[in-house]
Amino acid sequence: MTAPDLTSQLGSGASVLMPGVWDPLSALLAQEAGFQAVFLSGYCVSGSALGAPDIGLLTQTEMFDVARRVCSSVPSVSVVVDADTGYGNAVNTIRTVELWEQAGASGIFLEDQVWPKRCGHMAGKQVIDASDWITKLRAALDHRSALHVVARTDARAAHGLEDALERGRMARDLGVDGVFVEAPESVAELEAIAAALPDVTLVANMVETGKTPLLTPAELADLGFRLVLSPVSLLFSSVRAIRSSLQHLAAEGTMRGQMGDLVSFDDFTSIVGLDRHRAAQERYR
Repeated sequence: MTAPDLTSQLGSGASVLMPGVWDPLSALLAQEAGFQAVFLSGYCVSGSALGAPDIGLLTQTEMFDVARRVCSSVPSVSVVVDADTGYGNAVNTIRTVELWEQAGASGIFLEDQVWPKRCGHMAGKQVIDASDWITKLRAALDHRSALHVVARTDARAAHGLEDALERGRMARDLGVDGVFVEAPESVAELEAIAAALPDVTLVANMVETGKTPLLTPAELADLGFRLVLSPVSLLFSSVRAIRSSLQHLAAEGTMRGQMGDLVSFDDFTSIVGLDRHRAAQERYR
């Protein structure tokens, strides 16, 4: 399967905004809204597929299975797939790269946390030695075909901003396609990241109620960030909507009085492509 080219989107000069998705339905809704790139978030998949927090419980093959289904559901959309730490050493990372490309991913994020990792905006993170991380990144670059490789460092929380910047420079010099310094805590820190790494695609992670100030893609582009994640916006909003509907259903026994909160039956079947499937059934009747 050939993935859409994320590099060409970044070549337009504008920032690329990627909402976080976790299954084919959320990816289809993002596509319907006009997004040309999405991020398959480990945080979201862990919560939705396992009902568990993002603390390293999700396995490589579980993530691959979700990635395969998401990429096939939106073949015209670039899907960047979270790969946590590569699920082991450099050899494990090679297999991860191979699986992600089989799934149809456009890009991959590889981070430097100690396994089991945790969400980048949780406390208590630890990172591996920089040389071990660089070895895994080198393995990913050596074995990728067209995958956009982004190096993510969580050293800001573990060791401070200067160490994170040095790791970012090491990854840039290795030849990665992007650098992602996770969880800066102010606009001044975002500015410092951009100043230290002016010649590589930079990733900004906009997590609502997280550690980093929420900025728009235009504001981030002015600072020098080209790839912008909004990884949990859809998940958090859908959880709130589902919780509200469940409360109403439990109280009233019916959604009759809350129909305005629901999509219609026909609207939903349109989202999941009923007309296309019916056309195929008619053709091969």
